[in-house]
Amino acid sequence: MRNVIFAAPFPLENTMRFIRAVARLPDVRLLGIWQKPPTGEDARMFKDITLIQDGMDAGQILAATHKLAHHYGPIHRLLGILEPLQVQLGQVREAMGIVGPTSRIAELFREKAAMKDELRKHGLPCARHKLITNQDEAAAFAEEVGFPLVLKPPAGMGCKATWRIDGPDDLRAAVAALHASPARPCLAEEFLLGREYSFETIVIGGEVKFTSLTRYYPTPLEVMENPWIKWSVVLPRDMHTEEFDGVHELGTKTVQALGLRTGMTHMEWFRKNDGTLAIGEIAARPPGAQIVLANGFAHDIDMYGVWARAVVDEAFDGPWERKYAVGTAFLRGIGRGRVVSVSGAEEVQKKIGHLVVKAQLPTRGEPRADSYEGEGYVVVRHPDTEVVKAAIKTVIETISVQYG
Repeated sequence: MRNVIFAAPFPLENTMRFIRAVARLPDVRLLGIWQKPPTGEDARMFKDITLIQDGMDAGQILAATHKLAHHYGPIHRLLGILEPLQVQLGQVREAMGIVGPTSRIAELFREKAAMKDELRKHGLPCARHKLITNQDEAAAFAEEVGFPLVLKPPAGMGCKATWRIDGPDDLRAAVAALHASPARPCLAEEFLLGREYSFETIVIGGEVKFTSLTRYYPTPLEVMENPWIKWSVVLPRDMHTEEFDGVHELGTKTVQALGLRTGMTHMEWFRKNDGTLAIGEIAARPPGAQIVLANGFAHDIDMYGVWARAVVDEAFDGPWERKYAVGTAFLRGIGRGRVVSVSGAEEVQKKIGHLVVKAQLPTRGEPRADSYEGEGYVVVRHPDTEVVKAAIKTVIETISVQYG
């Protein structure tokens, strides 16, 4: 019996999908480290759960892992999907001799400045960048790359706390607001103009076994800056059109350059206005934005199970045909407060209900989310990518979320 520990602060629904996939594997004794544990059927999947006060603290995770190993024997794998947790999990694996990504590998994927330095060493294209510790350094970088530019924490996730800087006054205000210093630098980057996508992989033993592509409509930063925009992502059925020339090779080289042996990656990349490719950033964890769920619908497979087989068994059962294009429209409104009503869902059902494969509508009374993914989503699929795009447009234009 293999002892597999899953660590997470809270039992969020997306987290539980991955845990359920691990629990379905044969010959696995599932153990948990939680700040707040799951309940009901989800709790019963675990043979044992150890609670800690801070689910992100490496020392507490290490102590809990020692405790579980004392009771059940050697630990086969220590898993977790949250990006801010990857370095700590690597530290614990090293201390306990557990197979999996090390802290150094996790830091290369997590620390965006170090990541881009490493990618440039391998000749891979990415945005020009610099760690900024004061106003003079910020001004010098702006002089080099011009405006607009982007300012963010060096270990940021998604577009949260990411600022578009359009001029010197914006730059001075942002550097001051971020309290940039040698102890607390911020990351300045060239602003990439073009279409934004993501590229996902499953890697086993250093070899890329599975790839997927996703188009963002529009870029996440544009959505963060314009709260009236409903974001959407589309997984095209055909991943080998002219639009994607060169990206499969680029994505594979990026994973290999950063040294990941086994796991799932999520790379954001741009087709710039001049036609060239550039890497935004890459993470060594499953993607958000329901992209794992959408890949399951696109290939008619259990994608969470594919991830579990990779990270627990180091096995891959593919390849699989990409049978469908899949799109996800994220639902949010304008304003503040809590959801008071959602309208238009019945009309969407009449128009494109036959294309909908999953939907989660915002719940009356839930607080407005601070994410561009909003409070709900609708997933559609069809063999024709253009049909999916049209269906997503219908969802976005028809469903309305009101707060109060």
